[in-house]
Amino acid sequence: MERFIQQVLDQFPDDVNYVIKHFPLSSHPFAHRAAMASLAAGRQGRFWAFHSQLLDNHKQVNEEKIVEIAGGLGLNMEQFNQDRNLPSSRALIAADVENGKRIGVRGTPSLFMNGKRIKNPGALPELIRRELAR
Repeated sequence: MERFIQQVLDQFPDDVNYVIKHFPLSSHPFAHRAAMASLAAGRQGRFWAFHSQLLDNHKQVNEEKIVEIAGGLGLNMEQFNQDRNLPSSRALIAADVENGKRIGVRGTPSLFMNGKRIKNPGALPELIRRELAR
């Protein structure tokens, strides 16, 4: 999904804002830790790079992989490890999960545009064109 979204963003560079909401699944034992780590990487300006590498390695995500990705991105590891436990990040993830539950998210990825669920991601470019024409 991420590669497809990037293609859409490339088609509409000035018209589309891409927002990620965290919805760590309980079936993935490291999902919450990965979400916290991505926010910690974001505090050093590396959210998207960290997020991308997590997705590229989603089947191998564990504590060692999280640390490896962070180190590979050149993050200040002392700061990264402190930021991985911030109450504000836990609160943000909890709010994202609550929001997701409220709007019917049951799994990931889930895609929404202007508050409406997109069931066929392939239709996204056409839906964006229609929205822009309005």
